[in-house]
Amino acid sequence: MRIGELAARAGTTTRTLRYYESRGLLTARRSGNGYRTYDENDLKLLRQIRTLQDFGFDLEETRPFVECLRAGHPEGDSCPASLRVYRRKLDELDALIGELRAVRAKVGEQLARAESARDGLAADAAVPGGPEPVCELGGELW
Repeated sequence: MRIGELAARAGTTTRTLRYYESRGLLTARRSGNGYRTYDENDLKLLRQIRTLQDFGFDLEETRPFVECLRAGHPEGDSCPASLRVYRRKLDELDALIGELRAVRAKVGEQLARAESARDGLAADAAVPGGPEPVCELGGELW
């Protein structure tokens, strides 16, 4: 198949395919008239790359999977190098999850502090002669 058909079947653009080719992830063969030609194996490579990118892998991280497929393995993640990439990505994700949990805890603390302050202002406003509660942005709380 030619580049336009491969791009359409893979759900990408010819520009992307040329970029992958420039990065060594996709290899085009040339027909007698000089057109790039591809086959079903190239489509499988592209689907592997797209799936990994959808999972958050950067383009360079897809290389071991592509090389595994090129070596004739039925799946791109059946080689030791691909498994190492999976492990690294899981470590990265675990670290990010830890960071997000810490941020969530801080936001929860801020919310509790803000609600407590709001409740204190509301209680003060209920006392005759107490201050009127106002929003920090200049409006009333209610």
